[in-house]
Order: sequence, then structure tokens, then C-alpha cells
Amino acid sequence: MSPRAPLAVSMGDPTGIGPEVLVKALAARPGLDPVVFGDPETLAAAAHAAGVPAPARIQPAGPGGGHIPGAPGPRSGTAQVAALAAAVDAVLQGQCGGLVTAPIHKLSAHAAGFAYPGHTEYRAARGQASRWAMMFASPAPGSLRLVLTTIHVPLADVPRLVTPAAVADAIVLCARALRQDFGVPSPRIAVCGLNPHAGEGGAFGREEAEAIVPGIERACAELREPGLAIAISGPEVPDAVFRAAAVGAYDAVVCQYHDQGLIPFKLRHFDDGVNVTLGLPFVRTSPDHGTAHDIAGRGQASPGSMIAALDLCAAMVQRRVTTPGA
Repeated sequence: MSPRAPLAVSMGDPTGIGPEVLVKALAARPGLDPVVFGDPETLAAAAHAAGVPAPARIQPAGPGGGHIPGAPGPRSGTAQVAALAAAVDAVLQGQCGGLVTAPIHKLSAHAAGFAYPGHTEYRAARGQASRWAMMFASPAPGSLRLVLTTIHVPLADVPRLVTPAAVADAIVLCARALRQDFGVPSPRIAVCGLNPHAGEGGAFGREEAEAIVPGIERACAELREPGLAIAISGPEVPDAVFRAAAVGAYDAVVCQYHDQGLIPFKLRHFDDGVNVTLGLPFVRTSPDHGTAHDIAGRGQASPGSMIAALDLCAAMVQRRVTTPGA
């Protein structure tokens, strides 16, 4: 990877707030100069409405023009999928050094033939990742960081999906990302229990004893290397662990399901939260919000999370270039 390779940025859903927050964020980071993949007409209109310059480097991808804010459909679905595919191609081919993705609209993407549940699964397949996980972080000092064992699944399905292997994967990917991408030489990771009071010794559930503890043991065995100090604690009581992490007791928290982690994270990082995909052969970040069709085209969208996604991606890419294999 060249230290001078630009970032790739996919436009996302052209009918959502992605184009607006993207042009605003790039105006706030004029020295970044990424390659933006998407519809030049949509991006130019968003820039004009926001009173900022259009991106300097736009690589057209997908059907252009005629995308109406707040009105997604198969055509906009095709546009966002094409932009994403072109951006991933550029990163995999070494033309770009990292990937930032604006939000996609899953329903219109699926209507256009997108066969994946979302961004993350697509990138994992394209990057041939044997295992991957979703991390949420921020470039802000003292950021709360978390990794999810299960992601977008019904709550009723979570207990059967919290397995020793799934828990171990989340811990291992978290530990390696903290060292390689965040510069934490000796990561301290807390692993949440699934049940109230982390099961209360089996009184409130057996998942802690039957899945989470064995998962921690597997992760510890895999991460055991000479001179490598990683502290993994758990199962921790879910209603207390995030406060401890917020005051610096842990470098990251592994959470067992989506809302267990995202509720405290968004309470603290609603405006600068970043979604990071772990386990890929390249750096990928995204703002921690959706397409927000209800405010698309109104000029109301905050670029804070997109700015944070750009900043964090650039920092992670730079660290991989300067300290490979950290």
C-alpha cells in the first residue's frame, strides 16, 4: 500500500443524505482529496445546495442524474451498488489506500439485485475475509470502542448465535485491531455477559457459562504470543461495564448483540461515531447513521460522523503504512 494512495469514498444512496454529508465533510477536510465514486450530477447538486465546492476527483459509477432526495427506488439502488463496487475495486487493486462508505438504502439496493444483507457482508465477501466483525469507534480522544458478536439479527435469535466461536472471533479481531489500527500495545478488553447481571451464576441464563466463558478461553489461547500482553475480562455485567470503559478502565468492549452496544455508544458518540469493519485486507469506515430520507435534500444533515469516518480511515491507513503488522 502506498502512503500516498488516496482514500476511496463511495457516494452511497443518491436519494439519502450521503451526498450532502459527503460534500460538507470534504469541504471541512480540504487536504484529504479522496477519489469519490458515484454520480457527478448528484454530488454537484449537493455541493451547490450546501454552498461548498464539489469534490475534486469524482469517478462516475452507476446511472447518473434524476435522483430525487427522499425518493429511493431500483435506479438509485443500482447507482449506490455501482459506486460501492467501483470503490472496492479501486482499493483491492491498490489504486486507493482505504475505503469510506456513505450510507446505502438496503431495500432499494436489494431491488437492484444486491444479494447481501448490507455493506459489511459485501465487503467481507469481496475481501475474502474468513471472519469479520463490526467495530464502533471515534477518532475523538478517549473514545468508547466496541465490537459486536452478533449484528443485525432478531433479538430472539441472539442466544443461539452467541457461541464460543463467535465470541472468540469478536475478541480476537478486536484485540488485533486495537494493536494494529489504534496503537494500543497491550489491549484491555471487557466482554459483556448476555443476561442481566451476566447471568447471576446461572440464575438468569446459561449463555455466560456455556458460550461466553469458553469463547474467552478460546480467544486467550489464540492470542497467546511471547511478549504480547492482552487482558481480557468477563463476562462483565452489561449495565456497569460501559461506565468503566468510558472512564478508561478498558480499551474496548465486546458486546453480544446490536443494541447492547449501540445504545451506550450513540449516547456518547452520536455526532462522531464511526462504523469500522474488522477482518478485511483493507481499512473500511463509515458514518454511524443511515440514509435519513426524511431530511434528505433539506440541508439539515450534520457531516460530523462523515468527518469522523474520513479522519479515522486516514489515521488507520497511515498507521498500517508506517507500522505494518503492529
